[in-house]
Amino acid sequence: MVFTTGAALLDAIVLAVVSKEDEGSYGYKITQEVKNVIEVSESTLYPVLRRLQKDECLETYDEQCDGRNRRYYKVTDRGMAQLGMYKKEWGEYSSKITDMLS
Repeated sequence: MVFTTGAALLDAIVLAVVSKEDEGSYGYKITQEVKNVIEVSESTLYPVLRRLQKDECLETYDEQCDGRNRRYYKVTDRGMAQLGMYKKEWGEYSSKITDMLS
């Protein structure tokens, strides 16, 4: 079965992945973890990260790693609230699907 990946689902997955690390996570690591859940390209994920940052769901900071600058993303309080809303809606949605299939 194939499900389409809408913006809200992708946002929820990205927020969930980034929220696992208290100190945040960097772009490449985020894309690899998201790819473990759904098939998506890096060129799709970086605009999602920028949009979530613009929407104040993510904040960024930079750190040097092996002589290169690495951008880290961290979930904000607003992002955690948004993730909570996504989890609640997913629970309601999956419950309805389970009921329909029973």
